[in-house]
Amino acid sequence: MQIVFLDAETLGNDVQTELQQFDQLGEVIHYPLTPKESTLSRIKEADVIVTNKVVITKEMMKACTQLKGIAITATGTNNVDLEAAKALNIPVKNAVGYSSESVAQQTFAMLLSLMNNIHEYDEFVKDDSYSNHPSFTWIGKGFQEIHGKTFGIIGLGNIGKRVAEIATAFGANVIYYSTSGIARDERFTLVDKETLFQTSDIISIHSPLNDATKNIVSVEELKMMKPSSILLNTGRGGIVDESALVDALNENQIAGTCVDVFTVEPMVQESPFKDVKDQSKILYSPHIAWASLEARRKLLNITLENVKSFLNS
Repeated sequence: MQIVFLDAETLGNDVQTELQQFDQLGEVIHYPLTPKESTLSRIKEADVIVTNKVVITKEMMKACTQLKGIAITATGTNNVDLEAAKALNIPVKNAVGYSSESVAQQTFAMLLSLMNNIHEYDEFVKDDSYSNHPSFTWIGKGFQEIHGKTFGIIGLGNIGKRVAEIATAFGANVIYYSTSGIARDERFTLVDKETLFQTSDIISIHSPLNDATKNIVSVEELKMMKPSSILLNTGRGGIVDESALVDALNENQIAGTCVDVFTVEPMVQESPFKDVKDQSKILYSPHIAWASLEARRKLLNITLENVKSFLNS
């Protein structure tokens, strides 16, 4: 059996023990990354394809005559043509629930760093400004508490619920919006979209990217937000209209944003984000919220079981 990892580099080099478990199942080939033009040649003899973000098309699946399954090392499945896979009787399995703690932790790490002006205070001490300051303290831009704030969440799945629990522990009032309109958890208040954008002090996005959520945060929604509010996106880049967000920051419609995901990844040199006039209003991370060591270990263990299921069917 041939098992082909198309973008093993995205899983990190500190999970070798978990990766080695796949060796017991057959011949394992690891490609660090796979450009589009090389995908077909690399999977043509594969029994199982393991992909994180490499796109697998209908034509590719048709060409892989012995393909028994596709394992996605992520929750999102938009990189595989699922309709074609179903028609061709090729099972596709993703990984669910492995990153809730990781994403929630990064969400609050970014929020607290931005909200508490951590970088500004750190630099004030490191550049000797504090040593030369006449007072024992320096307020600078100052910061506010999460306690008592209205914390809005878009998407109350596994990750959204964990974020809601942590926000509650900080003393925030948690509300959420669901594109389906279905109440997900009685502990938190379901509201309509307008209420969420108009009343939230902090909005955190934890939805999948689909037809219902694409650009769900755009010009009109940003105009509804408070000038003091903060927007967090550790969900998917396409959920937020990046140009509209940049305009909202530049026009002081919102106070700040934290961005872990981008419409095009890696972020392109021509990204609208390069036009943010005051870069202190925005905090970035490179699509890393999902990827704590513990989350990646869990992810590979789930993927191992998925691959076994293909080979045993």
